[in-house]
Amino acid sequence: MEGVLVRKIKKICVFCGANSGKDVAFVNAAFHLGKVLGKRKIDLVYGGGKLGLMGCVSTAVAQHERKVLGIIPSAFSVNNLVGETCGKEIKVATMQERLVMMMELSDAFIALPGGFGTLEELFQMISWAQLNIHNKPIGVLNINGFFNGLLSFVDHAVKQEFITPRARKILISATTADELVNKLQAFRFEPDPALSKLKWSPSSSQKEKLDLTLRL
Repeated sequence: MEGVLVRKIKKICVFCGANSGKDVAFVNAAFHLGKVLGKRKIDLVYGGGKLGLMGCVSTAVAQHERKVLGIIPSAFSVNNLVGETCGKEIKVATMQERLVMMMELSDAFIALPGGFGTLEELFQMISWAQLNIHNKPIGVLNINGFFNGLLSFVDHAVKQEFITPRARKILISATTADELVNKLQAFRFEPDPALSKLKWSPSSSQKEKLDLTLRL
């Protein structure tokens, strides 16, 4: 990464499945990602519990003596539904509160293979970056081509002019953990000039008018 200004990343939020998936490569990659984060002295923020890939990555980070923070809706803690969090745990009332806290406490985001919940979290962070709510890097770890279809769809949406080329740059992808973390560190946020006028401070009484032709 010579000649590249490196972003300081101390905490990465990982979105991933509460199942292990069909391919053992997913489990291996989750453990390896945790190992990479540990060696790079990066702490983990995640959805809490010990199920599936979530348990794999959190266990690996803890084994490498880095901090682990699980943010979990109180509803999930009933009857120990998701198992014991590997590290500190914060309980929240709603899924939305969980995601907001993840955004606020993390410096970057990585998605591993997962289902609807993982995809929701991933695209919510992408949408918030597009709206200039945050400027943190977001990437997918594309293990054995798991995200190939999703990435092709996003590129198709660009071709159909529903996603701008500028917005497309928000989503990073790589096939190895080290490569992905390097890309996250090198990421440079390019806000949309019109969307950057939005004021998200709670004290704002008005928002700037936007060009209605914006492709959101």
